Amino acid sequence: MVNPSRMANAIRALAMDAVQKANSGHPGAPMGMADMAVALWGRHLRHNPADPRWADRDRFVLSNGHGSMLLYALLHLTGYDLPLAELQNFRQLHSKTPGHPEVGVAPGIETTTGPLGQGIGNAVGMALAEKLLAAEFNRPGHAIVDHHTYVFLGDGGLMEGVSHEACALAGAWKLNKLIALYDDNGISIDGQVAPWFVDDVAGRFRAYQWNVIGAIDGHDVDAVDRAIQQAQQSTHQPTLIICRTHIGKGAPHKQDTAAAHGSPLGAEEIALARQQLGWNYGPFEIPADVYADWDAKAAGRQHEAEWQQRFAAYQAAHPDLAREFARRMAGDLPADFEQIAAQAVQQAASEAKTVATRKASQLALEILTARLPELLGGSADLTGSNLTNTASTPALRFDAGGAVVRDDQGRLGRHINYGVREFGMTTVLNGVALHGGFIPYGGTFLTFSDYSRNAVRMAALMKQRVVLVYTHDSLGLGEDGPTHQPIEHAASLRLIPGLAVWRPADTAETAVAWTEALKNAHRPTALLLSRQNLPYLPKHGLDDIRRGAYVLSEPADAGVNQPAQIVLIATGSEVQLALAAQKLLAAKQVAVRVVSMPSTTVFDAQDAAYRSVVLPHGVARVALEMGVTGGWWKYGCADVIGIDRFGESAPATQLFAYFGFTASKVAERVERVLSSR
Repeated sequence: MVNPSRMANAIRALAMDAVQKANSGHPGAPMGMADMAVALWGRHLRHNPADPRWADRDRFVLSNGHGSMLLYALLHLTGYDLPLAELQNFRQLHSKTPGHPEVGVAPGIETTTGPLGQGIGNAVGMALAEKLLAAEFNRPGHAIVDHHTYVFLGDGGLMEGVSHEACALAGAWKLNKLIALYDDNGISIDGQVAPWFVDDVAGRFRAYQWNVIGAIDGHDVDAVDRAIQQAQQSTHQPTLIICRTHIGKGAPHKQDTAAAHGSPLGAEEIALARQQLGWNYGPFEIPADVYADWDAKAAGRQHEAEWQQRFAAYQAAHPDLAREFARRMAGDLPADFEQIAAQAVQQAASEAKTVATRKASQLALEILTARLPELLGGSADLTGSNLTNTASTPALRFDAGGAVVRDDQGRLGRHINYGVREFGMTTVLNGVALHGGFIPYGGTFLTFSDYSRNAVRMAALMKQRVVLVYTHDSLGLGEDGPTHQPIEHAASLRLIPGLAVWRPADTAETAVAWTEALKNAHRPTALLLSRQNLPYLPKHGLDDIRRGAYVLSEPADAGVNQPAQIVLIATGSEVQLALAAQKLLAAKQVAVRVVSMPSTTVFDAQDAAYRSVVLPHGVARVALEMGVTGGWWKYGCADVIGIDRFGESAPATQLFAYFGFTASKVAERVERVLSSR
């Protein structure tokens, strides 16, 4: 007979032992949540250790990722390819058990957690993806998308403001298959949370339109089991199960104290805990009967086999839908994507429109969203400014019963109104991408990217294909003033490893930026787009735009038939300014090459040969961008024309003159460089 107490104590023992051996980690949360895990993982979670990426598996998110040993213990005990040696190597270099769970490092981990509050946001995104895919692909008698998203979270995650943003959205979207289990232990690093965490959590979540169960005894496996069963019956509300627990459960002197939170218990306390728990086994020793109780391999094979049987019937009845579903879940672009991409770029070049690059983005999206149903857009209450919506992406809405509403053409919503929730939006985007089946994108003003920066960083760390549409990218937004004018933002985003950052200058560069973003299956992309109109810039060709920088204009194009004396590098709206300065200088027979560099991050990854063709050795360089200057000196610039202070409130044309962003001022700076050589 299965012994839930011994199953839970196996988790506690592994957590104590691994943290002690590493001399680092958080034993208290795994020890406190162990019984909750027995109820969920032992009785409800539909997963297959032999196939961690099975499409219709339940998703589990450990939002309080500092309790990572709970998850590592569960993965090991249930039969994933995570041997005991990896648990013994907890928090060590190149182990599969880093300090916080990381997606792609060990099998069975659905998202990278640790920065508190973001895991629940990711889970909201996963549950949203499940609901939308079910509405799109399920047919009568064929439910091929039908799974739950479960979350463990604690006091710290609920203190983080992003949890409010994400959970409010979950209630608005009626995500009834989202079930969160709150580890209510009343302890954080600083001690008892009562003096600084006075929230009525149950009332708060009821206000979000969640179903709330409890408080219940989080150490009563049967009570947690019953609560999960009750939550699974919800038809139109996500569920929060409040589980009262003891942090460090079983540690006689450190249970219910901050001492159990983030430090090893110590050999003496561990010995006493083993005695109190009745766990008479050595470090990392798990008896065969406990392994047998936890083993999920046979049940997992059965779960997936049943789904595969259903999918085979679906495939026979709806072969086109089945192929599309398989493609989408694999993350593959349509077979004709290269032709779609070429159409978007060529159309931009042939039409040569003078529009803001935010409008150029929308023009590209009109083509892309019509052909790629996986594109799921949205905006943080700035749709009319970000221009993230298209004719193919109706607004996402839900009826009173929780069903996804179709528009008068029978189409499901594909554009999300996130409200004023930049951080929450980005955590949801990450969750949607992690789930699979969609390529999510979301918009806000560039200056507000700061609100969501840590989630942007997590997208890069997790290598997720998320597209961040950041408009109003410079002083050019004008009268809204320094609170809204980005200064350091482009440079700051470029510092994030693995994030592709594009600041295009016209419609063609914007179309290329979009198509490259979609090709980047394992990399997020930020698009920095102008508010003001920009002219189309004539080019010698379109192929090199994708390489991040290219020669836009040679001295001969401006009427100077001699080798370049200087290279003027510019991005975005400043490229037109560079061309205007080139013309002024050409009148004085100064030979200027203009390089458009829409993506420094992409250009920096090119081979040395290409980089030296664009930026030849021995030729002076000047960079031009309406932002901080620090990031440009690495290109060997003799001068950088930028702005290292906050802006002002005035019409854009006045600001350009005031801060020296005019053709004549740029030409003067170039001449000054040449005269000093």
